[in-house]
Amino acid sequence: MCGIFVYLNYLVPATRQEILEILLNGLKRLEYRGYDSAGIAIDDCGDIGDGPRPMKLIKKKGKVQALREEIEAQKEMKLDQQFHFHVGIAHTRWATHGEPSPRNSHPQRSDPLSEFVVIHNGIITNYKDIKSFLMNKGMEFESETDTEVIAKLVKHLYDTHKEQGISFRETVEMTVQQLEGAFALAFKSVHFPGECVVARRGSPLLIGVKSNSKLSTDHIPVLYSKDTKEFTTEEHRGYMGAQQRLDSTAEFHPVGTDKKVEYFFASDASAIIEHTNQVIFLEDDDIACVKDGCLNITRVKRSLDDSTVREVITLKMEIQQIMKGNFKSFMQKEIFEQPESVVNTMRGRVNFETNQVILGGIKDYMTEIRRCRRLLFIACGTSYHSAIATRQLLEELTELPVMVELASDFLDRSTPVFRDDVCFFISQSGETADTLLALRYCKQRGALIVGITNTVGSSICRESHCGVHINAGPEIGVASTKAYTSQFISLVMFGLMMCEDRLSMQDRKNEIIQGLKKLPEEIKEVLKMDDQIKSLAQELYQQKSLLVMGRGFNFATCLEGALKIKELTYMHSEGIMAGELKHGPLALVDKAMPVMMIVTRDHVHSKCMNALQQVKARHGDPILICNHGDAETLAQGSKCIEVPHTIDCLQGVLTIIPMQLLSLHIAELRNCDVDQPRHLLKTYTLMHMDS
Repeated sequence: MCGIFVYLNYLVPATRQEILEILLNGLKRLEYRGYDSAGIAIDDCGDIGDGPRPMKLIKKKGKVQALREEIEAQKEMKLDQQFHFHVGIAHTRWATHGEPSPRNSHPQRSDPLSEFVVIHNGIITNYKDIKSFLMNKGMEFESETDTEVIAKLVKHLYDTHKEQGISFRETVEMTVQQLEGAFALAFKSVHFPGECVVARRGSPLLIGVKSNSKLSTDHIPVLYSKDTKEFTTEEHRGYMGAQQRLDSTAEFHPVGTDKKVEYFFASDASAIIEHTNQVIFLEDDDIACVKDGCLNITRVKRSLDDSTVREVITLKMEIQQIMKGNFKSFMQKEIFEQPESVVNTMRGRVNFETNQVILGGIKDYMTEIRRCRRLLFIACGTSYHSAIATRQLLEELTELPVMVELASDFLDRSTPVFRDDVCFFISQSGETADTLLALRYCKQRGALIVGITNTVGSSICRESHCGVHINAGPEIGVASTKAYTSQFISLVMFGLMMCEDRLSMQDRKNEIIQGLKKLPEEIKEVLKMDDQIKSLAQELYQQKSLLVMGRGFNFATCLEGALKIKELTYMHSEGIMAGELKHGPLALVDKAMPVMMIVTRDHVHSKCMNALQQVKARHGDPILICNHGDAETLAQGSKCIEVPHTIDCLQGVLTIIPMQLLSLHIAELRNCDVDQPRHLLKTYTLMHMDS
């Protein structure tokens, strides 16, 4: 995901070379988040007095290293030029609005002279309205991003109010009141040298403070701005004048006469910890401004539970621990991030008001995909299970043959592939060796290649004709959790795009889209059962085996749940198709064999109940995962995990989460390394492969 890093030095001399190194290293720390372009904005060569300084923007598609090389290629950079105060902003971008390119990369500028520049994490949902307003004012846009409207809106408001002496902070404050959506923003301006203003709403942002002097306070007072969307110039000036008088009590600075200080603004503490362990975490609707080396924080809106201070926190953890937050492991963190990760997967792609789905990475290829002979989904492990989970729905929505293949077996069989096939390659890392080999095999035979990955710039991304980034965010734990649910959602969205022109499918399509809308809240409901599942793990962790049974849309949950048990706990576990019980697996069932069964209210409910009776007739006592309030099913189990009922094809997103939590807690009770299971790696090394 996108990353923000800002460095501000005040009365701490630094050369342009040193400033660039700090900015680039900050971006390197954020690389794990995934991105497709990077950029910086610094003061240009020339006068470094108190007047306006021209600004230099350098942006590059690709990795931070590509940006570094672009900077090194710049002529007349005067790397030894020294600054006693300076603001440099840097950004890594994961494309949402507009393809990866220098013009769409951040920082985005207000005009060709770059009077204002901004870097932005998040999505501005009303950017089209703002853009239309600004275009009517004569402004011309040069990018496809939602971010550019912010830079131009800042300039418009500054130009409108500059005769009244509006400050940088006031200008930004007026701007963010017009924005809807989620964002973290950092601004730099030629009109306010040495000043930086940041704002956040729904996207993380923190401030690191570094000084040789003792900090003047452990808390920063937070002042409140008028809670209004718009106000007249007179109202604004009168109110802001009163607030400016209060600001002298809200300043945060080192004790001493020179106030030497450095500030670091970032979307993640991992970019700051190498410089300082003194940080301030901003909250929603906070606006922080540094002027003359002093930091003050105001709020755009006020609620009853608002705190009037922001604590200066001393970080005592290593970088990886900071990234882990308050969770005991990365896997636990990633399981609990799923309400947000599925939103990020859908953000900017699903319009719940019009029931439309657009996957920008493949929309230009949809005509070719609809004309294909068959769809092949090729993957390994968890990614393979995401294809199994959505195969039935894809067959229903596309009315095409859907083949789901394990990449290694697909290659072993030298499977016939035709020019009118469309081959999907699913991989969290985008570097899985067998999947990449299968991709090259299919590409040589003329098939259309579609990549489904979580890593921008990966090998599968580069070698595919088109694709979808699942936008799950970094997944550091080896056992995949949130990437599975995001892959699941991505494939569902593809199916919805495929049937958008079929009248007979519209009711079904609309039903699924509205189900997607409710999914994040339903996931939160499942996560609330963590304590119940932990108690269940206490009963199972000393067992040697666990059978997981189900069918229909939930068969993939059985396979993936059993895989998680094996990966994390080293306990034998098997995912079994409930319809196959009489053909062998039933011989394993007795009163000593732990069994879990997934029995939800869908078109195979009666068949699953039949399988449940067969297990109970062999003295099995299965643990049931069923729908909340399903009295008929609940009566059949002594231990039940109740999940919300949703659209049949989405039920697998909710039933897999209890299995993820169960495997986590069993592994913890068995003292296993949850994040790094033995013998397993997150990405496979490709050294043995032909180039």
